[in-house]
Amino acid sequence: VQLVESGGGLVQAGGSLSLSCVASGSTYTINHMGWYRQAPGKERELVARISLGGTTNYADSVKGRFTISRENAKDTVYLQMTKLMPEDTAVYYCNAQGWIIATPSTMDYWGKGTLVTVSS
Repeated sequence: VQLVESGGGLVQAGGSLSLSCVASGSTYTINHMGWYRQAPGKERELVARISLGGTTNYADSVKGRFTISRENAKDTVYLQMTKLMPEDTAVYYCNAQGWIIATPSTMDYWGKGTLVTVSS
């Protein structure tokens, strides 16, 4: 599975930005898709995640501001970000968790990341 993100950029605090991630390859194995971020000097953290059936979960820091959605027919996951704050500045990575065929195991796939910079 390959993941390609788009939509990052520079935005002022209080603004909005949307990210997209398109999966290709063995997408039929994918269950969860999500977004993680990594700020300078910090560890990568979960931002939001969505299951194949549409169940979502969010980091507390983005609840009420970010919305994750998914179009299964297009193998695409989106992240709509509103009320952005300087502390949201990070490289945002798309993630997909897929089943390894004929095993009970899963595997994580990652995009290369897209930079989101929020200026104060």
